Amino acid sequence: MQAIPDTVDAWRMVTARRTFQGSLPVAGLSRLVEALADPTGTVDYDVEFGRDELGVAFFAIRARTELRLTCQRSLEPFALPVAIDTRLGLIVREEEEAGLPPGYEPLLLESAEFNPADVIEDELLLALPLIAVKPGLEESEASWSTGPDEAPEPERGNPFAVLDRLKKSG
Repeated sequence: MQAIPDTVDAWRMVTARRTFQGSLPVAGLSRLVEALADPTGTVDYDVEFGRDELGVAFFAIRARTELRLTCQRSLEPFALPVAIDTRLGLIVREEEEAGLPPGYEPLLLESAEFNPADVIEDELLLALPLIAVKPGLEESEASWSTGPDEAPEPERGNPFAVLDRLKKSG
């Protein structure tokens, strides 16, 4: 296997059933870098072009990396392991999306040529959490108990107790 070129002809790759394997520097994925605390590291990928048993042209992506995010609760950086394993059905018109088998995501091609690294970056962006929280912090509950120098709040009675007493006496 070899590293993926910057631009490929999707239909030529599908016909040849090409596979590529390699790594991309995270720092080279400009849209992804904007969401990261630190752009160090690489994305290891294994991609495959082909047709399934139904004749559907696909682009399969398996990618693994560790992305450095900022925890939105503690504001500390942390490493988030990300693993992608997806199969994209190649389509040229939006109407073709309905014909894709279950488990396929659509990849709408505006022309035969596209940059596979951009698609890998898109999948990594989709894998990012909406709100980044360092593992272990999402389970911790904030304790709102009173401290030693705070007096506990007095218990309040039922505000309708007076009405209940009036009802019984009357």
